[in-house]
Amino acid sequence: MAIGYLCPCCGERLSPQDIKSNKVPENEMTAAAGAAAQQPPPPGSWMTICQPCADGSSKQNNVEAAVTVTPPDMSVHTIPNETPIVHLDATQAFSLLTMKEKKYAYWLSQADWAGAKICLLQCSLESPIIFCLLQLVFSNVTSLDDLQQDALEKGGLSQHQIDQAFMYAAAFYGNMGNYKSFGDSKFVPALEPNAMYKFLTCHIANDATTSPQQQEETKRLIDFLWNECADRMYSLTPRQRQMGFGPDQGISTYFSANCTTDDVKIANAFLDSQNISAYNTRLFKTTKTTQEETTILVDYIIRQASATLQQDAAPPQPIRYEDKATFTIVKGDYAPLMKRIVNALNNALPYTANSTQTAMIQKYIESFEVGTIDAHRDASRFWIRDKGPAIESYIGFIESYRDPSGVRGEWEGFCACVNKEISRKFQILVDRAESFLTKMPWPKEFEKDTFLRPDFTSLDVLSFGSSGVPAGINIPNYDDIRQSEGFKNVSLGNVLQASYSVPGDQRVSFVKDADQELYKTLKSHAFEVQVGIHELLGHGSGKLYHQGTDDAKALQGVVVNPLTQEPITGPFYAPGATWGSTFGSLAPSYEECRAECTGLYLCLESTVLEVFGVQQHDDDDDGGAISDVTYVNWLLMVRAGLTGLEFYTPTTKQWRQAHMNARYVILRLLMQASGDGGDFLKLERITNSKDGKPDVEISLNRDLIPTVGKKAIGDFLLKLQVYKSLGDVENGSKLYNGLSEVPEDMLDLRSIVMARKEPRKILIQPYLKLSSDGDENEDDVELVNFPLTTFGMIESFVARFPAEDLELLALYKADKEAMTD
Repeated sequence: MAIGYLCPCCGERLSPQDIKSNKVPENEMTAAAGAAAQQPPPPGSWMTICQPCADGSSKQNNVEAAVTVTPPDMSVHTIPNETPIVHLDATQAFSLLTMKEKKYAYWLSQADWAGAKICLLQCSLESPIIFCLLQLVFSNVTSLDDLQQDALEKGGLSQHQIDQAFMYAAAFYGNMGNYKSFGDSKFVPALEPNAMYKFLTCHIANDATTSPQQQEETKRLIDFLWNECADRMYSLTPRQRQMGFGPDQGISTYFSANCTTDDVKIANAFLDSQNISAYNTRLFKTTKTTQEETTILVDYIIRQASATLQQDAAPPQPIRYEDKATFTIVKGDYAPLMKRIVNALNNALPYTANSTQTAMIQKYIESFEVGTIDAHRDASRFWIRDKGPAIESYIGFIESYRDPSGVRGEWEGFCACVNKEISRKFQILVDRAESFLTKMPWPKEFEKDTFLRPDFTSLDVLSFGSSGVPAGINIPNYDDIRQSEGFKNVSLGNVLQASYSVPGDQRVSFVKDADQELYKTLKSHAFEVQVGIHELLGHGSGKLYHQGTDDAKALQGVVVNPLTQEPITGPFYAPGATWGSTFGSLAPSYEECRAECTGLYLCLESTVLEVFGVQQHDDDDDGGAISDVTYVNWLLMVRAGLTGLEFYTPTTKQWRQAHMNARYVILRLLMQASGDGGDFLKLERITNSKDGKPDVEISLNRDLIPTVGKKAIGDFLLKLQVYKSLGDVENGSKLYNGLSEVPEDMLDLRSIVMARKEPRKILIQPYLKLSSDGDENEDDVELVNFPLTTFGMIESFVARFPAEDLELLALYKADKEAMTD
């Protein structure tokens, strides 16, 4: 099958006469395996641009227009073959569970992964089809070794190309889609389309275990899926290079492709006016309008995720919103997948440990059945009350990082064993939290009236069904529940161990020689301290004020604003508004920055460090020398702010990752505190002595952290909290967006960061397998681990999911027209 090529700049299909360029001839790209010892071509060297783009002009929307050709940086949009692969080790923790607990974990895991397919639909239009294609291919081979051999001998691919194909598949599975879960940039196969197609099809005719008719049918299905997704699998037009909103920023499947920023603002305001949460919704702008006298109203459909289809519920009625639009709320988004989640949760009910867990699962089921967030809020209340369970879990539409407007949740479900030994350490932190919160740099009026003591546990993850796996979590995300009823913190211990350790022989980029050994030795410990403070005392602190409430009335005109020294007059949150709906797309990164600053600020307190077994060197009136762990923690943050430049897109001037935006803001803040002389913090441009190329070296004055550093972070934290508490979007946005800017000198550093960036680790999760000897009551649950290779990642997904999923295909088809840009 001949595969077409798309211009990465304008998206037009290339004809042979269009091809300008530096394309590597196909016969060179697909040389026999014997040529594998030669230097392989760089990723994407086959890519070409069309003649009009090469000449500086192209057609956009059928209009001749001058364009600036910006071919994609393939180091960003491909996954290197040397990407590290690690695994979540939960073997010991799982072995200590009772059989009842194992079965509870099994069914929760089934629900987590059933929902994970929603992430495909939330990622990109093509992700569900790519997933179906990979599952079909890998489920129909006798072994991955056989596939590799056939690709060498029958397909004529080099070993390097085969490794690229396997790495693409492993990365796709690891991100549950073709956009990186950390950074939201698109990645494409590093080998050319013709070679990828050969890789996917070379084994079919050589499979002796199937009949010719079966082989023909499998080939037909693969060709159908390939034709459906190949263009978008490889497309790197400017809009499709990253997630974002609209033609100038990126793609988002939370909205139909014709939605504008104004559409989203109207929809979010409508949902707030109706007290409807956006967490489990998507917005579709129809081509229809409603004419009412002299007013033309735009018609929108809001889809709510639920197992119940709209035809099974009451007929939806359009709701008019002001003189702008009508909204029709339709149930049944992701319905087949939501039904699978509900079925798995029903199967978990017989194995709950207590009545609180039972009530929690029942409320989850209610929420997912009919699409009500109120039931999920109730489930979260029961979850908070379920103290110290052997199996911890949470599930639903949780984090809003990937919604460009910051209010719609990505699917997330996890199941984990509690590590009781490490959890005891975190419980001491909880026990002393109230005293630690008095050390925060804001007046008591900006802190919760009562600190609601949460569970804070260290967990070994058994399953995490989502696009990525975090190191720590503070949930639920419902502000009113967190403020008045409580929350939970979890630190994911086996994630920390797998993802944040540094091999002893590996040099850490941008860290001075004098700091290398200390950094590598204490990185994990310092990160554990930061995560603990970040989750409990960062996300768990602070108070919000809403208009018209007794709390706001007591504050207004009476309490002095610590930033202006004038009586507080507001603005406060509107009735029914939340932190997320008020601060919008700024909210996720702003809040992560507030929590990260809390970690830096409180890790200077000896009483806090004692909880983590860290002793300060000494104390004196000037603040004293700081511990090695504290120094490494600050150095970690500075380095993260520098490497975070990888997640900034200069052409759109957008940040693609909330946490890295937050860490960069902290870096800019500390650089400003350092002044022109750079006595406190300096990013020195050097020439690397080993490779002779430009490099950067961080110089952080350890002695000034307790004075210059603490004051800078404390003053900034105060501003962040006051603006958040008062719902002051104007001043909060001005402060945060100003520090988020990337001036020319930082863009220069970004070029060095990009040249030295390291691939993010791919994480293989275990698989919980239910085995039976025929007696349902004697079923056993086995935890299956996989090799730390691309094969291992692929094998884990073949074990976890069937070869075909017609319902997922149907969901893709239902979205296709609306989501095609």
